[in-house]
Amino acid sequence: MVYEEAPSRDVPGAVLWRTTARGGSAVLPDGCMDLLWVDGRLLVAGPDTGPHPAGEIPGGAFAGIRFAPGTAPALLGVPAHALRDRRVELADLWPARETRRASGLVEAYGDAREGLEALARTRAATAAAPDPLAAEVVARLGAGEAVAAIARAAGLGERQLHRRSLAAFGYGPRTLGRILRLRRALALARAGLPYAEVACVAGYADQAHLAREVRALAGTTLRAYAAGADGAKSETPEPSGSRTTA
Repeated sequence: MVYEEAPSRDVPGAVLWRTTARGGSAVLPDGCMDLLWVDGRLLVAGPDTGPHPAGEIPGGAFAGIRFAPGTAPALLGVPAHALRDRRVELADLWPARETRRASGLVEAYGDAREGLEALARTRAATAAAPDPLAAEVVARLGAGEAVAAIARAAGLGERQLHRRSLAAFGYGPRTLGRILRLRRALALARAGLPYAEVACVAGYADQAHLAREVRALAGTTLRAYAAGADGAKSETPEPSGSRTTA
């Protein structure tokens, strides 16, 4: 299995990646959305609420751009909740002429990752800006703030925050918070921190709470993950699987 990734120079917060892998690991939730180039086809991987199986998207070579949480819907012109737990052909989302133009742009580059980056850069020039609240929500959830406190800081009711989170992330802030906390825990476990310390540092009530969340969101155990049984790759900001086979 060959997997490579690098931060995008032109799309803030995005990561460019490619792999030749088929099968193997599962893709775990990360709060992100990806635009994929698979054997000459453009697809979108929506935000996940659980693990996705290996080989879900058939193909031999994969390239992608993984967008930071909350930034893809504006570029794609589709609310995130419409793509939750889905892998969709871009042609099903965009007009045929626009899809052909996008495919031609990606094909014009020798490295499909550069083509995807160029496509994202081109879309950003004319698309609406991402919801300005998204980055604040991610930062505050990452700092362990409660959803009620985040809503108050934003001057919103919790229902309003939930609606905007659905459009930006694909799910409400509580689910996003669980996913971001899971990413922190998995990164700490992979770094070799004892599981009891992982639970404490990542903000879980105890090690049993951590184990339940790993099982619920990742479909595995922390021991299996730390041992590399899922074949997870690194991504931004914490380790995860590429969207090709998982």
